[in-house]
Amino acid sequence: MEPNHDHIPATTATSSSSSSTLATDDPRTTLAAAVAVAGGVIAATTPDQFDLPTPCTDFDVRTLLGHLVAVLGRVAVVGRHEPALSVPSIVTGIADDGWSSAWQDAAHGVQAVWQDAALLDDTFVLPWATKSGVDLLLGYASEVSVHTWDLAKATGQSPAWDDEVLEAAYTGALAALPPRDRRLGFEAIRAQLPPQLRDVPPPFGEPIAVPEGSPVIDRLVAWNGRAPGWQP
Repeated sequence: MEPNHDHIPATTATSSSSSSTLATDDPRTTLAAAVAVAGGVIAATTPDQFDLPTPCTDFDVRTLLGHLVAVLGRVAVVGRHEPALSVPSIVTGIADDGWSSAWQDAAHGVQAVWQDAALLDDTFVLPWATKSGVDLLLGYASEVSVHTWDLAKATGQSPAWDDEVLEAAYTGALAALPPRDRRLGFEAIRAQLPPQLRDVPPPFGEPIAVPEGSPVIDRLVAWNGRAPGWQP
């Protein structure tokens, strides 16, 4: 069954119209759907939860929100062939009640850039990899989905995951992250990072084994080094 993306508003789509006008295998459709799910979780997050821990051990809920907004900022600047790290890892200065608006604004920025389908065939040089536009967007769909899971776990939410979207994001994660020795791989690119980022810890742990037949969201987060059964 094809996923129903008609519920995704134009404000969270990555094309000039709603993502339902794009092919289901277009990576912009995948990213748009991931952004929409994240938007619902962000909207349901309340200020009294901002100091809670998350499965992403470097972030509490507030900093995770700031990182999610930063991720979309990077999707936009990279699409303009500008340095990904020109966007800080965490967006700050957002009012407690302003995160949904900040998320929609960031999604608009992605939409404006990536409505150009020619970008899907472009080559993008990042400090840690060189990717096609397709692989880049699938990788970011994976990152958005994993951090949405982080936020949902931290705040006690159960999003309505779209398995077809997650399978595409999982494909992106498999391509983006090696199956082992991730810390060694990160050390190999550390010297290419800006000086202020050379002392940061590796952003990904080793993958965690999950039982055969596990839900795709569990497989996705486990490949990103998360324990699917995480509890605060």
